[in-house]
Amino acid sequence: MRVIAGVFGGRRLTSPRTGATRPTSDRVREALFSSLGSVAGFQVLDLYSGSGAVAVEAISRGASGAVLVESASQALAALRANLRDLAIEDRCRVLAMPVQRASGAIVAAGPYQLIYADPPYRDVSSGRLAKVLNSMMADGRALAPDVQLVVEHAARDESPQLLNMQLARCRRYGDTVLSYYGLVTCELAADTGLVPD
Repeated sequence: MRVIAGVFGGRRLTSPRTGATRPTSDRVREALFSSLGSVAGFQVLDLYSGSGAVAVEAISRGASGAVLVESASQALAALRANLRDLAIEDRCRVLAMPVQRASGAIVAAGPYQLIYADPPYRDVSSGRLAKVLNSMMADGRALAPDVQLVVEHAARDESPQLLNMQLARCRRYGDTVLSYYGLVTCELAADTGLVPD
């Protein structure tokens, strides 16, 4: 696993030594950031961070800071090693707790222009992720007006239904789908069809 582009492009990242986490592949991360365009100056929220690869990629591409939420000990060890090796610990805040317990700290560190959620896939199919995100986003202080929220989930599962967020598009990469959301506005057109890569 490596950083795709930006000031740290090509640098290797440490992966958790466990099968309990599912790192976002280089291919999916590259597609994600290509679709987002510039993230320069963004405040990023990386939920279910794992190794922190998405937040690191954002920082490498010019994001101003990131909040990373992870509770698994082996993933946290890899995440902290990556931040330390790249000397970006001062630009990142790590919340070592389950996402559902981090809402207060998440809101306090906002607002965010990019929120990325890569939960256990069973949390998407069971509806648990939607409950967690809806609870967090009920406080509008976490969301910048131009926020982009992206959920990574299995292709077999429907995109979560989120309060005050409209599904803008979905992109499929093999068995993985990225579902992109924006705040509900009159101008936001919904395109919910899966588009294979």
